[in-house]
Amino acid sequence: MTLPLFPSNWLGDEHRILQDAVARFFRERWVPRAAEWREAGMMGRDSWLEAGAQGLLCAAVPEQYGGGGGDFGHDAVILLEQAKANLSGFGGGLHSAIVAPYILHYGNEEQKARWLPRMARGELVGAIAMTEPGTGSDLQAIRTSARRDGDDYLLSGQKVFITNGQNANLVIVVCKTDKEQAGAKGISLIVAEVENDDGSLRPGYRRGRNLDKIGMKAQDTSELFFDELRVPVANLLGGEAGKEGQGFFQLMQELPQERLIIAISAVGAIERALTETLAYVKERQAFGKPVWDFQNTRFKLAEVQSQLLAARALVDACMDAHLRGELDAPRAALAKAFCTDLACKVMDECLQLFGGYGYMMEYPIAELYADARVARIYGGTNEIMKELAARFM
Repeated sequence: MTLPLFPSNWLGDEHRILQDAVARFFRERWVPRAAEWREAGMMGRDSWLEAGAQGLLCAAVPEQYGGGGGDFGHDAVILLEQAKANLSGFGGGLHSAIVAPYILHYGNEEQKARWLPRMARGELVGAIAMTEPGTGSDLQAIRTSARRDGDDYLLSGQKVFITNGQNANLVIVVCKTDKEQAGAKGISLIVAEVENDDGSLRPGYRRGRNLDKIGMKAQDTSELFFDELRVPVANLLGGEAGKEGQGFFQLMQELPQERLIIAISAVGAIERALTETLAYVKERQAFGKPVWDFQNTRFKLAEVQSQLLAARALVDACMDAHLRGELDAPRAALAKAFCTDLACKVMDECLQLFGGYGYMMEYPIAELYADARVARIYGGTNEIMKELAARFM
């Protein structure tokens, strides 16, 4: 079933061609493996190599660095189709549209040439280690440190809730390179290559447990531990000059895109939930007639359709602005908060119409319901999103 949505102005012919190809690939190749990945608690490295071969990684990275040469719209259609396919276990959005841009925008030429082509092929799996126990969304309070030792940093600290944590072998670590400076000062981004050529972990690096979450069961989300991990000073993301202390500025510059990514995925999930629910209520019989024939059902789903149209319009407006380089932090924050709050509300309304079956994991609506909740937390809690937006009112 195709839902009637208004056309998105940012979608060009190339985006639509990619969208059709990605939807077909997910439907034919990955959806049949979804239960396997949920059971395992993660997608295997083979899936990352397959994603690279299919052009699903680093679609907006220039061709000279091995990417697809597209724009953020290409990443966005992959995210939308992933959400509609109910494949929350794939961390490709973080890898391609969060980790890769840090390297592209703040790396030097040697760093970009060394890491981005391998990321595009899926040989390197990216993660970004921000959150620490006790810091949550307060990035200024991080304690992970990088102490200079000759031509290396000795990286020490603990990170938690790290997406792609079990698979990642290239980790951008948010850390203090100058512990004497308080708050945002003295924060840097250092890229840690955490595996040796044979796949073994480098001394000083340890992956903790794959965290047992309410939802997103197929996505590896981990604790990471650094105990004087030796990382070359050359891995600092400080531009051609290799300057320390730019980390907080770099984070603030990239966070609007991260929050837009979360909003895009929420809209895709809402669309899938409505599609699933419409199909169910038109087939399911209650009191001798389809559930769809009850006025309450029709009214509820008409409301969901209107909410989907509103959320999609907001995301489309943000996409237009972002592709022009005009999306600011307050609008991105509001889009993230609005769409993820709405997704949780919609999943609850849709699950209710399934009755008891909606609580069973064999129905996609149950997984959509469980997966939606965390989006109000990651990328900055929605309370912080509203506080951020309010500062500019």
